[in-house]
Amino acid sequence: MFDSEYFPYAAAVIIALPFLVFAKKFVYGFIKLKKQEINFLATKTNSEIKLQALERMTLFLERLKPSNLVMKFDKNLQPHEFVFLTEKNIIEEFEYNASQQLYISKSSWQDIITSKNNIIQSLRKTYEDLNENSKLEDFKTVFLMSYLDSEDYIADTIENLRKELNKII
Repeated sequence: MFDSEYFPYAAAVIIALPFLVFAKKFVYGFIKLKKQEINFLATKTNSEIKLQALERMTLFLERLKPSNLVMKFDKNLQPHEFVFLTEKNIIEEFEYNASQQLYISKSSWQDIITSKNNIIQSLRKTYEDLNENSKLEDFKTVFLMSYLDSEDYIADTIENLRKELNKII
């Protein structure tokens, strides 16, 4: 039996077989861990992108608040000029942030659109309700008061974004 010319080969196969099995298990285990690591990093990156989108849209909503809008632009403007510039500024900033809808839930995005539209509508309505001789300060006061007297839909939208954030984290 030991005199066979195949004995060294048989011994080598018997000795090498367990090492090959362990090497195979090690390689497959390593590949599995790497796949899990890649999935974890992809999930983490996706969460970071969603977080940034929520931050940007929260900032947009903060800028939409009438208390922040009335501080913009020159005090010597006429009310119609202020309304035009403010509306233009809101629309431009909204369009700049429009890509964030990819990372935000549909309901939150719809709330953001509703808040934007309500502010623009409030600007226009306030202007239409003022008499023609009104000054910009009068317009701003009426605009602020009308927002304070209504439902705080911007704060509600920010709160909804906060709840969405808690789902991510």
